[in-house]
Amino acid sequence: MAKNRRELSSLILEHQYNPQVEVVPREEAKRILRSLRAKIWQIPWIRASDPLARVVGARPGDLLRLRRRSPMAEVVETYRFVVPA
Repeated sequence: MAKNRRELSSLILEHQYNPQVEVVPREEAKRILRSLRAKIWQIPWIRASDPLARVVGARPGDLLRLRRRSPMAEVVETYRFVVPA
């Protein structure tokens, strides 16, 4: 059992089944959306109260980049739009 918030954060982020997560800077998020030809509301959502979003410090309106390992493509990048809890 995790003893404190920092230990819990490391358990969440370092678990083998959790993807690598980072908050995408605003300017890069705009470039990504243009390249995908998507509007922000078309990106899958994640609530700000989700443990993964809370650990990386995501706020409503942020775009998260998730990198997952894939047996076929090595690494797959997906995105999530942070919405209010």
